[in-house]
Amino acid sequence: MRASGVRVQLGGRYVVDGVDLHADAGELIALVGPNGAGKSTLLAALAGDVRAEGLVEIAGLPIGRHRPAELARLRAVLPQKAVLSFPFTAGEVVRMGRAPWAGRPERAEDEAAVAEAMRQTETTGFARRPFPALSGGEQARVALARVLAQRTPLLLLDEPTAALDLRHQELVLSTARERTRAGAAVVVVLHDLGLAAAYADRVYLLAAGRVRGAGPPAEIFTEELLSAVYQHEVEVLPHPGGGAPLVIPRRLPGVPAQ
Repeated sequence: MRASGVRVQLGGRYVVDGVDLHADAGELIALVGPNGAGKSTLLAALAGDVRAEGLVEIAGLPIGRHRPAELARLRAVLPQKAVLSFPFTAGEVVRMGRAPWAGRPERAEDEAAVAEAMRQTETTGFARRPFPALSGGEQARVALARVLAQRTPLLLLDEPTAALDLRHQELVLSTARERTRAGAAVVVVLHDLGLAAAYADRVYLLAAGRVRGAGPPAEIFTEELLSAVYQHEVEVLPHPGGGAPLVIPRRLPGVPAQ
């Protein structure tokens, strides 16, 4: 995917303003930044779900030149919230991810794709339970399984770890990393800078709709830049085990030290 000069206007102002971005096969790209930075709107523009100025290309063609069914076979989108009005089972929701392949030879992969996606997200055990009866975290994992079952070369994930516990946050990002090793490109909106540092090949740090920094996390996650963007002092420390850098907010006055 390639994007250049992307601008999105909402409510009379540009919430995304002049963003250039690319995601290549085998890469995991994280969009990070404070609330209101434009991360989710940018992801929607990359998916073709909101009207945007500028150019977005997927598989070498402007997104508007892809027919809807073809686009659904090229990119899968996980929104922040999954809302269903009918009591479909979890398994049925995951199977919806196979809809773009109807009438094509790939339809023969439906059963295997659904089973693999539910195994990867640890949702097989409640495949027959109604989706509305699941907890928020369980619904989030089922929604991700639907996206994985779609088996597209580009995944666009909006805060897939927001409702999840620690174990399943790691599960989601490790699964996304597996998809990149298989040749997919993944663009994910994250609030947890630690997860972004650990799993992303490159990060785009946004503020007020603009990119304030883009590159490997170790280069972008500096105390000076993060403190300025988040308007809160942070410390960036080396991981004691030699892994990704640790980003720690400085405690506000009055918070006792433990």
